Formats: sequence, structure tokens, C-alpha cells
Amino acid sequence: MNEAADRDLTAGDAAKPAANSDRSGWMASVLNRRTLICAFTGFASGMPLYVLFQLLPAFLREQGVGLKEIGLFALVTFPYTWKFIWAPFMDSYRLPFLGRRRGWMLLTQLLLLGSIATLGMFDPQQSIGVIAYLALAVAFFSASQDIVLDAYRRELLPDEELGWGNSVHVQAYRISGLVPGALGLILADILPWQTVFVVIAAFMVLGIAMTLVIKEPVTTTPLPTSLRAAVTEPFVDFLRRNGWKPALMALSFMFLYKLGDNMATALSTPFYIDLGFELTEIGIIAKTSALWASIVGGVLGGLWMIRLGINRALWIFGVVQVITILGFAALAEIGPDKLALAVVISLEYLGVGLGTAAFTAFIARSTSVAFAATQFALFTALAALPRTFANATTGYMVEAVGWTDFFLICAVLSLPGMLLLVKLAPWGARQGD
Repeated sequence: MNEAADRDLTAGDAAKPAANSDRSGWMASVLNRRTLICAFTGFASGMPLYVLFQLLPAFLREQGVGLKEIGLFALVTFPYTWKFIWAPFMDSYRLPFLGRRRGWMLLTQLLLLGSIATLGMFDPQQSIGVIAYLALAVAFFSASQDIVLDAYRRELLPDEELGWGNSVHVQAYRISGLVPGALGLILADILPWQTVFVVIAAFMVLGIAMTLVIKEPVTTTPLPTSLRAAVTEPFVDFLRRNGWKPALMALSFMFLYKLGDNMATALSTPFYIDLGFELTEIGIIAKTSALWASIVGGVLGGLWMIRLGINRALWIFGVVQVITILGFAALAEIGPDKLALAVVISLEYLGVGLGTAAFTAFIARSTSVAFAATQFALFTALAALPRTFANATTGYMVEAVGWTDFFLICAVLSLPGMLLLVKLAPWGARQGD
């Protein structure tokens, strides 16, 4: 063996420990206790929202409530839109048990368990107002839980695990939709609705158990010097970094980018029922297809963005969103065909997953690290506005124009957000991606 070969062999042997060290370091960042905690935070965060968006509309429609009234129920979710208002209070005030974060977690989770279980105890024909108030309570407690879970996760994860941890959280969030959206609908075919809501509420015990087992995060982040400072500083920072006009344009984009997409899926369960699908078919085909397609879309979106960059991903995935909305219009014309349902739902929620991946990346890019918690609450709340107020009109729109034309309108409403990309995310500009 010559000298050059000896040097090559020696260099290769020296590289092996480094490679093994890199591999073990990567595994340690992926397979650890923090990853498991993020899975539980995602499940606890997503489940109450899916109760409001999937199980409750099915309950109301099955009990004879009209589409207009069901559409108006979207208004009860306004706490998701305005959660940034009381986020500074929850950030500054510590409850006298379990610590700054875990105390709020336990309180909101216990309240969610009770309010979800109570939803099915009233007859929609006799007590629709009571059900509306209970749904509002679920939304408020859920949005409050989101505030503290997001803050806990930000303090728990080191910087190098933020991407992975939040990805696990989002996928667990989506998987939680199987509980009210699939299991709940299947159980509703064989059990009274009151029992169904109690069973679904019991899944909040998983979040409660997590809260009792985990430890309060160790953080060096100082508490706000006053409630006023906690409220004002994140807003001042956003305006100072961007200027008034670009800031307003960015906020408008956050509202508009997924407007048509959110409206198209707002009354999806009543839509499937009106087409003639059984609840079990909806639970097995529609909800399961939507879940896994959105997860695949989210994963692919994250991988493709590495090569495309955020700007181009927003363009491409936005176009996919617009096209897949048209699939609903096609399904409205086809009727109760199981294969068509599976295909249309898979393509639509693949687009949802892709669009969400790019949209979330844009929000992260727009956020200052120093004020990430409150600014994220503000931006995500703004993104929820279409889901809350615009969706309240969907029932009226459907009854006025029919399902097919409604979905065509949703596709058109997706275009203004795409036009803002010309200024906010030019196709050829890759800086900051």
C-alpha cells in the first residue's frame, strides 16, 4: 500500500467518528422527550378546534338546523382571531399552582373537557342559543390554551429544534382531527349524541396528563416590565421594521391568501351530507382522506421549499390551492360517488397542506425573534379572520347560489391574495428565503 493510500485510509478512519457523531447528534435532536411533548401539545391544541369545525356542524345538521344557522356558528370562533388581546395577560400573570405555563395549561384543559362534554346535552331545536354559548366557551378556552402551549413550546425547544418540534406539533394537530371528525361521526351512527360528545371530551385527558407530567421550562427571558409594555412593544417593533405601507400589505396578505380555501372547507361536512353521503362514509372516506392528504402536503411542502424558497413556494402552492378548490365544484355536479369524494378531498387537502407550509414559513419570516410569541398570536389570529367572519356568510351564499357556484366564487376569492405576491414575494427574489 503506497503512502497516498495510507493517507486516504487514515483520513477516512478519522472521518468516521465525526460522521457518527453528526448522526447521533441528529438522532438526539429528533428522538427525545421534547419531540414527544410537542406531539401531545399538537393533539391537545387541535382536538377542540376540530370539535367546532367538524363534529358540531354534523350534530346541528343531523338535528335539522339550517345551513344559514350553521354558517353563523363560525362567529363563535372569534376568540381564535382575538387571542392576541389577552395573550399578554397570560404571559405576565402566574397562577398559584404548577408554574407560569403549566398552571394555565391545566386550567384551560379542564375547562375544555367540561364544556365539550356539555355540548351534546341540549336539543338544537329547543336550545340553540345555549349551544352557541357553549361553543363560544370551547373556542375561548381552546384559544387560551393555544397561547400558553405556543409559549411553552417556544421556551422548551432549543433553536436548532424549532423547525422539527413545530412540525411534529402541526402533524399531531392534524391527526387529532380523527377524533371528532372520524371517530365522532362513526360513533354518532350507533350512540346518542350526548354520549358521543362525552367520549370525545374524554380525549382531553391526554393533554391533562401531559401537563401534570412535564416540567416547567427553564427560561432566561425576562417578564414584561408592565402589561402595557407586553401589549405595545411587539406591535411597535413590527411597524418599525417594515414601515406602515409594507406592514399593512403584509397583514392584508395574511388575511387574503387562504380566504377562498378556508371558505371552501367551512361547510364541508354539511356539503357531504347534502350530497347524500352517510355519516360513516364521511368519517371513513372524507375525513381520513383529508387528514393524510394534508399531512403529506405539509411534509412535501416543507421539503420542496428547501429548493424553491419561500417566495416561489407561495406562488406555486397558491396556484395549487385555487385549482383544487374547483374539485369541490366538480364533486357537487358528480354527486355521491365514493371514489370521486376520495379523489377530490385528497387533492384539495394536498393543496391545503402545501399552502399552509408556505404560509406558515412566510409568517415565521415576518416575525421578530424578540417578540415571536405575541407577533405569532397576532399573525395567526389575523389568518383566522376568514375562518371566523367570512365563513359566517357561507350558509347564505350556498342557499342563494347553490353548492357549485359557491365553490367557483371561493376560487375567485383566492386570487386577490395571489396578486399581493407581486409586491410581497416576487418570483425572482430569493433573499430572506
